[in-house]
Amino acid sequence: MRPAELRRLYQITKVQLEYGLDELIPEHDLTKTPLLARKALFWIKNKHQDKALGVRLRLALQELGPVWIKFGQMMSTRRDLFPPYLADQLALLQDRVAPFDGQEAKNQMEKALGGNLENWFTDFDIEPLASASIAQVHTAKLKDSGREIVLKIIRPDIRPVIDADIKLMYRMAKIVAKATPEAKRLRPVEVIREYEKTLIDELDLRREAANAIQLRRNFEGSEELYVPEVITDLSSEALMVSERIYGIQVSDIEGLVANGTNMKLLAERGVSVFFTQVFRDSFFHADMHPGNVFVNPEHAENPQWIGLDCGIVGTLNTEDKRYLAENLLAFFNRDYRKVAELHVDSGWVPADTNVQEFEFAIRIVCEPIFAKPLCEISFGHVLLNLFNTARRFNMEVQPQLILLQKTLLYVEGLGRQLYPQLDLWDTAKPFLEKWMANQVGPQAVVNAIKDKAPFWAERLPELPELLYDSLKQGKAMNQKMELLYSGYRATKEQHAKGKLIFGVGATLVICSAILLLSPYQNGAIASGIMGAICWLVSWRVHSK
Repeated sequence: MRPAELRRLYQITKVQLEYGLDELIPEHDLTKTPLLARKALFWIKNKHQDKALGVRLRLALQELGPVWIKFGQMMSTRRDLFPPYLADQLALLQDRVAPFDGQEAKNQMEKALGGNLENWFTDFDIEPLASASIAQVHTAKLKDSGREIVLKIIRPDIRPVIDADIKLMYRMAKIVAKATPEAKRLRPVEVIREYEKTLIDELDLRREAANAIQLRRNFEGSEELYVPEVITDLSSEALMVSERIYGIQVSDIEGLVANGTNMKLLAERGVSVFFTQVFRDSFFHADMHPGNVFVNPEHAENPQWIGLDCGIVGTLNTEDKRYLAENLLAFFNRDYRKVAELHVDSGWVPADTNVQEFEFAIRIVCEPIFAKPLCEISFGHVLLNLFNTARRFNMEVQPQLILLQKTLLYVEGLGRQLYPQLDLWDTAKPFLEKWMANQVGPQAVVNAIKDKAPFWAERLPELPELLYDSLKQGKAMNQKMELLYSGYRATKEQHAKGKLIFGVGATLVICSAILLLSPYQNGAIASGIMGAICWLVSWRVHSK
C-alpha cells in the first residue's frame, strides 16, 4: 500500500473502532489476525457504548464520508444479508454532507461552461440550495428568458477519494470472501464491483441528464409523475442545468395535510408510478428516498409526484419481469408450490432443489403473515421473507433485483407514511394481472402482431420476388439432392459388387487351402490364383 492508502486505512479503522464496530467481526480462523490487531490498537476505545450497534454503524459511515454513506445506502437494500436492527439503521442514511465553498462551485461551473456564468445566467446564488455526497446544487435564472433553474455541479477532487476508498473496500471484501462460509452466495467482491459502477456512473452528470430525459418522456403529460426538464445545451459531464421546481417534500406530512392534499390518492399513485416504471417501461427511478421526492402543491385533490435526482435508475429484462410478476401473484394467492417452482425455473435456486421442501419452508414463513388483513401486510417485507427463506436453499444474490427491492421498500414506506391504511396489494394486483394478461394471453399475440406489422409492411412488396426465389432455390436444391442420391445409390451398388467379388475370392482361397491337402494340388494352385485375382478386382472396384 502507498502511504496515502495506509493513512486512510488507519483513519477508517480508527473511526470503526471508536464506534465499536469490531463487534461485527465473526469468530473464525481467518479473523484471528484482525482480532489480534484490534488488541494491539489498545489506545482506541469505543466512545459510544451507550448506543445500539445499528446506530453506531450508521454514525460511523456518516463520519467516514460520501463514499461510505453511499455504500451504506446501497447495503440497506440487502436485507437478505443483514438483520433488521442493522438494515433499518442503514436505511436512515441520508446525504447530509457539509457543502463546499460556493465560490469554488462557481469556478467549477465556469470551467464546465467555458466562460463566465453571467454570459448565461442571472441571480446566481452563491449559497447552495442542497449539498449531497457527490454533488452540490445552486439556483439561478436563465439570462435570455428569466426562467428559474438549478445548477448541479460535481464536488471537486471527489474522484481520488472514491478510488482510494474503493480499493480498500475491495481488500476488505476479499477477506470477507475467504472468511465467510456463505461467500459464494453473498459474493462480496461482486457487490463492491456493482457499487463501484454505480458510484462512477453518478460522477457523469450526462448519464443523470439522459435518465431524467427518458423518465420525463415516459411520463409526458401524466398526472401522476412530473420530472423537471433538463437544459441540455448547458449541461455537460460535470454540470447539469435543469428547471427549478417548487414542491412540498413528501416526508412533510404536516405541510401536505395543511395544503389539503388527497393523501390516499397520493399514496396510491406512488404505487402506480412504481409499477408503471417497472412493468410498462422497464426503466425505474431507483433512488426514491424522501430527499428526492416532492409533491406538486397545485391541485391538491389531484396530487402529482415530482421526481428529482435520476442518477440511479434500474432496468429489468422481460424474463425477470415475468418471473417477478408471477412470483408476486402466486405469493398473494398463497400458491406456494408455484412460488417454489418459479424460483427453480428462473435459476434463482439450484436446479436440484427439493421443490416440496422449499414449498413447505415458504408456507411456514408466510402463512402467519397472511393471517393479518392485506392492508397491514408489508409488500416489501413479504419479498424479504421470501428471499430469506430461499437463502436456506442456496439462492444466489440477484443483482438485477437489488435496486428493485430498495425502490419497493422506499415506495411502500412513503405510501404507508402518507396513508397508513394503504392496501398496497389492492393497488398493485390489478396492475400485475393486466400486465401478465398482456404478456401470455391473447392480447400478447395481438401486441406481437402489432409490433411486427411495420416490419412485414416494409417487406410485403418484396414477397413475390422472395417467393419466386424460394421456389427456384427449392427446385435447384431438389435437383442437387437427386444427383447426390443417384451418386450415393451408384456408389452403394459398386460397393456391394466389390463385396460380392471379395467374398468369391475368399471362397476360392479357402478351397485352395483344402485342395492342397488332397491329390488335386494343381486345382489348388488354380483356385488360389483365381481367388487372388478376385481380391484384386474387388480392391479396384472399392477404390473407384
